[in-house]
Amino acid sequence: MQDQSRFDTLGRLEDLPLDYREALTRQNLVPLWPSLRAVLPAGKPQPNTRPIHWPYETLRPLLMQAGELTPIEKAERRVLVLANPGHGLEKMQASAAMYLGMQLLLPGEWAPAHRHTPNAVRMIVEGEGAYTTVDGEKCPMSRGDLILTPTGLWHEHGHDGNGPVVWLDVLDLPLVYYMEASYHIDGDPQTVKPGRGDRAYARAGVVPSQVFQRSNKAYPMLRYPWVEARAALEALAADQPELDAVQVTYTNPETGSDAQNILGFYALMLRPGQTLDLPVRSPAMVFHLIEGGIEVSIGDNSFALAEADTCCAPGYTPVRLRNRSSKSPAFVFVADETPLHRKLGVFENRG
Repeated sequence: MQDQSRFDTLGRLEDLPLDYREALTRQNLVPLWPSLRAVLPAGKPQPNTRPIHWPYETLRPLLMQAGELTPIEKAERRVLVLANPGHGLEKMQASAAMYLGMQLLLPGEWAPAHRHTPNAVRMIVEGEGAYTTVDGEKCPMSRGDLILTPTGLWHEHGHDGNGPVVWLDVLDLPLVYYMEASYHIDGDPQTVKPGRGDRAYARAGVVPSQVFQRSNKAYPMLRYPWVEARAALEALAADQPELDAVQVTYTNPETGSDAQNILGFYALMLRPGQTLDLPVRSPAMVFHLIEGGIEVSIGDNSFALAEADTCCAPGYTPVRLRNRSSKSPAFVFVADETPLHRKLGVFENRG
């Protein structure tokens, strides 16, 4: 067996003569060995993503103030970014591949149509009467609904109701930006087409097939109503009371694959008083509490989440969820980087 210690004390940059370092710099060259352990640490990654909690109670007044300070015409999308300090606030990242933003739309406002290369989803946090039109499909927004705006599809937001509407944006923007592939195109207001995917695909295992033809749309379902997801969780819990984790995945109803290509989205129900230890996996995770009150333990950090709170957990880290109520279930929306990790071949489940 090789002596590991000799590999742990690699040469430092300052060990090299100054004239040699300067010669390397002139040729745009960098010696690997002084930085080898930083890019290939032993045993597991050393993530920049930190466990972090964004309480909605303290975030909301600042978001409402943004509505007073900045008209929609000056903002296009009025968003406060939930930035992880481990990546630097200026990077606007929640994790290596996930961006989070809390977006506000006020009555009578319209956020103009555009399309962009990053994939996005909207988890509705508060309010009624707003909608998102995606690829000509008008998707009403209600608390807990998940709405997709996939890469390249036109989308715009409008508000015909009363009171503010707030939603959580989840994008794969950090990855697309890192790849130097991030851009947007402005467009004209969309013409709303008849039909809605959330109605056509309202029942699991049954898909529309007019004259035996199945849909060839890449994203046949754009709105996933919370009332349906919640009912599915309650039915699953009642049907299989022995289950430790009562969880569903948001999927493409035609293919059964993840709803989008890069990030994964799930809904989780914690029974009254339940404690759930999640497996230690490679992808980072985001938790957004739809209903109830839970405690989230991420490694040595612990956060008490109230409704509409959001928190982030780095990958390769133990996570424990506990429902603080002994009488009522809690419902959690989860986003993670699993589809990306699987595509790259780096996904791990360490149990």
